[in-house]
Amino acid sequence: MQRTAWDWAIVATTASIVFFTNLGGPRLWDRDEPRNAGCAREMLAAGDWVTPVFNAELRAHKPVLLYWLIMSAYAALGVSEFAARFWSAALAIGTVLATYHIGRRLFHRRAGVWAGVILATALMFDVAARAATPDSVLIFFSTLAILVYVLTVFAPKEECEQNAAPRLREEEAYFPRWPAAALMYALMGAAVLAKGPVGLVLPTAVIGMFLLIVTLPTREGLPWWMKILRPFAPRHFLRTCRRMRPLTAIAVAIAVAAPWYVWVHLRTGGAFTEDFFFTHNFGRAAAPMEGHDGSLLFYPAAILVGFFPWSVFAAPVLIDLVLRLRRRHPWSVGLTFAACWVGVYVGLFSLAQTKLPSYITPMYPALALITGCFIHHWTRGAAEVAKLWPRLAMAALGLVGAAMAIAIPLAARELAPGEEMLGALGLIPLAAAGLCCFLMERGRVAAAARVFAAAAVLFTTTIFGYGAMRADRHQHSDLLLAAIALESDEPQLAAYGCLEPSWVFYAGRPIREIDRTQLTDHEAGVLAGEDAFVITTRRRLGEIAADLPPHTYLVAEAPYFMKDEQLVVLSRSRPSFADRPAAAKIQR
Repeated sequence: MQRTAWDWAIVATTASIVFFTNLGGPRLWDRDEPRNAGCAREMLAAGDWVTPVFNAELRAHKPVLLYWLIMSAYAALGVSEFAARFWSAALAIGTVLATYHIGRRLFHRRAGVWAGVILATALMFDVAARAATPDSVLIFFSTLAILVYVLTVFAPKEECEQNAAPRLREEEAYFPRWPAAALMYALMGAAVLAKGPVGLVLPTAVIGMFLLIVTLPTREGLPWWMKILRPFAPRHFLRTCRRMRPLTAIAVAIAVAAPWYVWVHLRTGGAFTEDFFFTHNFGRAAAPMEGHDGSLLFYPAAILVGFFPWSVFAAPVLIDLVLRLRRRHPWSVGLTFAACWVGVYVGLFSLAQTKLPSYITPMYPALALITGCFIHHWTRGAAEVAKLWPRLAMAALGLVGAAMAIAIPLAARELAPGEEMLGALGLIPLAAAGLCCFLMERGRVAAAARVFAAAAVLFTTTIFGYGAMRADRHQHSDLLLAAIALESDEPQLAAYGCLEPSWVFYAGRPIREIDRTQLTDHEAGVLAGEDAFVITTRRRLGEIAADLPPHTYLVAEAPYFMKDEQLVVLSRSRPSFADRPAAAKIQR
């Protein structure tokens, strides 16, 4: 118990530092964060816990669980960036601890600690942990469901047998009895409330793939293609499906998730159901949406970036994994489970036509487990790979650091002038690579691994806690909103040719998207009212300036974040500001 408490302290402290450092510092990033945070605020203001609404319109992109969590944080902490992101960070810590326990049960407590630290410092997982999006909620409940499976199927190990193979509980046959199965599927039902059917389908597919492989009778001498197809033999496949208690899965998941889905369906006359399931689930699988497409190499490339800095070990980890599976290492059962976890997510989402790096983040705990096993063996001189491979990993780390030190200042010069100093972030992996190589040459591999982990904590904390804050300084939409607030207590806002969700959130009121006719109509257009303001771009303004109603003035102007464009606010002249020198009349 004392060892477990110490392990928890290491893992939870690491995760808390990375996830909570300056969590509420940067403003909400377009576009998903302000949509989710704004939806929760509008629901809370209306006292409506059923129908998601953003910008005074039905928001059918995601289910309700994230909104409920953010609403509870608003109620306790007030409406703020920190409150909007609080539950994402808190549940991410829960995911890290769940990953530790999976590693402890399947492998070794030290491998579990490594897995927890690795997950807490992987870039893409940190993005989910620090953003007001449903990804962290989905990952937490999916991982917790898998933890229930592992804890109920595999018996705990004593300290003296930590290096032994995981043992099945006597009453289990790679699947838990009904109470544990019901709990597991209930957690998946919560995941369905977080992001839809993937919360049930994919964790179930992970466990099912594992069962198909480990319960298959061994047959030698088969060609490789038959070995791949054998788990899907109809009789074996159907037997495995029955073993997984499909009726229990459906009944429990429906009991947890269906009441809200039915309620929102009735409240919206079926509009939410049609848009969410057919557009944002089946539609995204069948065709690329919003330009998010890619080849079969999309997700391998996304992992190399999103799992950084630990992805520099990709080659030795993969070689070590394959060799341990082939030689039937005592941990091969656990490694098979983790490999199925990765394979199901990457395989199925590679087949889907819409591709985003965030789609596969629920399998990052499995990547962390596999990498944690490698680090555990490597630090004890028991890795299955040649010593050259970790050296090459450090060389890759150093190259990435050097590339960052050069590329970031160049990019900042164009996109965020004055932030060239952020190139110093690249010095962290560069220095870590040099120090790790120094220690490895002297045979101090365990020390090198600890230095790598410390550098990963420093790197990710600095990027998200400091770098994001520096980049946020170049968001200037608040200047436009402040100028509008000076002119009217109850402004009527519209946008022409551009609309960012963060403007809606920080304005605290709806912003209507309009077309050219609505803007240029002299009598009945949006600018006919005294409290009407229109946000557009300087380029769009140049296209329509000659057609604007008389006495239309430029109220304020500011740079458009991350774009080579200026934002402007238009309104009709009034005594309150028309005579001010700062209010420049638009020249016709």
